[in-house]
Amino acid sequence: MNHAYLLIGGNLGKIKENLQNARELIGQKVGAVSKASSLYQTAAWGLEEQPDFINQVLLVDSELPAADMLITMLDIEQVLGRVREMKNGPRLIDIDLLFYNDEVIHLTRPDLTVPHPLLHTRNFTLYPLAEIAPDFVHPVLHKKIRTLLQQSPDALPVKKL
Repeated sequence: MNHAYLLIGGNLGKIKENLQNARELIGQKVGAVSKASSLYQTAAWGLEEQPDFINQVLLVDSELPAADMLITMLDIEQVLGRVREMKNGPRLIDIDLLFYNDEVIHLTRPDLTVPHPLLHTRNFTLYPLAEIAPDFVHPVLHKKIRTLLQQSPDALPVKKL
């Protein structure tokens, strides 16, 4: 059994409903959701002139290899109406693979890097991740999630909903 941490989020439409639908489809197509963080609201990161995001981290137990998991996640995004128009732009739903077991993965087809290369610089990822996995050790940086949150360079405030 593989254990993956996923970040789900969005800032368009009925955001909480979209997140619920994503959780359900992840449970059906990726694997059982064994933990879910609270919902967290943050200002947009990167492209700032857009609505706030709501994010959540899930721990998923899955039989899928990482590459198949990514493809399935992209399919779920599409089913839920995701259209990729601009990098860091507004979206109905976004699903990112943060960690896959404690593996370090670099694939070109599909394009996949695990751990997610920027997760340690983004409070919208670190806050929900620290809620459900504070002692998980980043397999590249060799630091606990709680430590990465304390050392985060991100100044954007995060609000637990």
